[in-house]
This record gives sequence, structure tokens and C-alpha cells, in this order.
Amino acid sequence: MPRRLPPLSALRPFEAAARLESFSRAADELHLTHGAVSRQVRALEDHLGTELFARHGKRVALTAPGRAFAERVRAVLDELALAAEMARPARREGRLSLSVLPSFASRWLMPRLIRFMEAHPRIEVNVNASVGLADFARDEIDLAIRFGPGPWPGVDCEKFLEDEYFPVCSPRMNRGKLPRAPHDLASVRLMMEDRDYWSRWFEAAGVELERPIVGPNFNDSTYSLQAAARGEGVALARRSIIGEDLERGTLVRLFDVAVKCREAYWFVCPRELANAERIVAFKDWVKSELRIEASARKRRK
Repeated sequence: MPRRLPPLSALRPFEAAARLESFSRAADELHLTHGAVSRQVRALEDHLGTELFARHGKRVALTAPGRAFAERVRAVLDELALAAEMARPARREGRLSLSVLPSFASRWLMPRLIRFMEAHPRIEVNVNASVGLADFARDEIDLAIRFGPGPWPGVDCEKFLEDEYFPVCSPRMNRGKLPRAPHDLASVRLMMEDRDYWSRWFEAAGVELERPIVGPNFNDSTYSLQAAARGEGVALARRSIIGEDLERGTLVRLFDVAVKCREAYWFVCPRELANAERIVAFKDWVKSELRIEASARKRRK
């Protein structure tokens, strides 16, 4: 019995509209008109016999069946795009496309990447620094480095680095009059990605706060550390990305209290690429660099 497939031409417009929660933005992404996207979605709804979107004037929102269908469609489209890429091995064999957090890219990866390229001259490396989750199929990403709780479903995940954080600031902050005790930080501007990090650090330092923590929030630690280096306040720094700043004296560590991160760094890639030679080579190189760095840190103690 032949499969009763939905209108395949409607799947991409539907997925884009579901992901962006907008017919207009989906139309812009796919270079279609708003009306074309609307008609394709309506044809899909007629085929399925259910509404996929609740329409409120110009605003649309996924219904419960629409949300469930969107997840399956997105997975199918990702698999289809990946299958197409895998059918073109000559194009991807010698190329490694990475998606990396801006903080890890600028403060850890880029100063060392030349060593990987010299060791593997036949691998062309492309780095996409982004805080967003990688869309492996759409953006042709081979491997992502992410900081989070992990592991994540549907992909190959390997934890490769645990971390800890502690406060840092410019040695010139407040004309060099730096906080002398942890409780002094309660009256200093604190930069943060997540208030919970600071709450946990104060708890570990034995400081009971009399008022809520206030300060600018940043979506990536690159920006909080840059602000701290300008003398604008104190930031929490992860050990993994702060070493060069401490060695140069751009930033100094305050106090010996450090808190272990609940999150860790992970290699994330499509399962089909987990054993690809270029990906295995890069993972092995990163782990080798981390071992060298850990040994050097022990010798300095």
C-alpha cells in the first residue's frame, strides 16, 4: 500500500513558520510571499484534517498538534539535509565546520588553532562563533562545542572539560583599591551571565547578602570579562577561558574561593559524523591541549 504522504512542498514553509512563529518571517527566510506560506500551511492543515496554527490577526501560534508535528518535521528535514551532505563526501572530507561559543572561541580556541592546522594541513577549518544551538543540517556544521548540562537527545555528545569559576577584575579598578574580603563585593558592580552563579559563589565564600544582586547581564562571558578588564566591575570567570588574561595581568583573581560549575564543555555532533576522521582528529587535539595546559598549571603551583 503506497504511503499517504503530506504535500512535501508545504513542509519547509510549515517548519520555518513553526520555528519563527511568523508567516511573514518564514516568507522572508524562504524568499516567498506571505500568501504563499499561508496557502502551503493551509494545504497541509487540510491534508491532516487539523489546525496546526491558531491565528490571531497577523499573529500565529502553534497548536498542540502543530507543535508535535513540527518537531517530527524538523527532525525529518534535518535527516534529509544531512543525508544530502553525506552523499557529497568529497566536499566535506577535507573541511571541518565548528560552532563554538564566542567566549571559548576567542579566549581558548583561536590562540591555539594554528597548532591544529599545522598538524593537519589537509583539513580546512571554519569557525562559527555563536551562542545559539547549532543546526547541523541547515548550517552545515560538523561539530559544536557547547557549555551546558548535557547530554542532548538526538546527537552524539561527549563531555570533555569540567570547569570552575571565581571573581576577577582589572588591577586598575577603583584606582587599584581592590576588595579585600569577599563581603566587600556586595558593594561592587557585579557582571554576570546568571545571578545564580554569584549566589552560589557568595554562599561558598560564607557571605550572607542583605540585598539582591544587581548588575548588568550578558549572554556570553566574553562581554562580562571585557567590561571587567575596562575596570567597570567584577566578573565571574571560568578557569578554562581566563588563563591568558591572568598571565598578562589584564585581570587579577580575587580570593581563593572557587565554585565548581554545574555545566561542562561538550563536543556535540550528528551521530553519523561521530567517527569521521576530521572530527576524531580535532577532539583528540583539543584533549591533548587541555592535558598540556593542566600539566603547566600544576607546575606553576
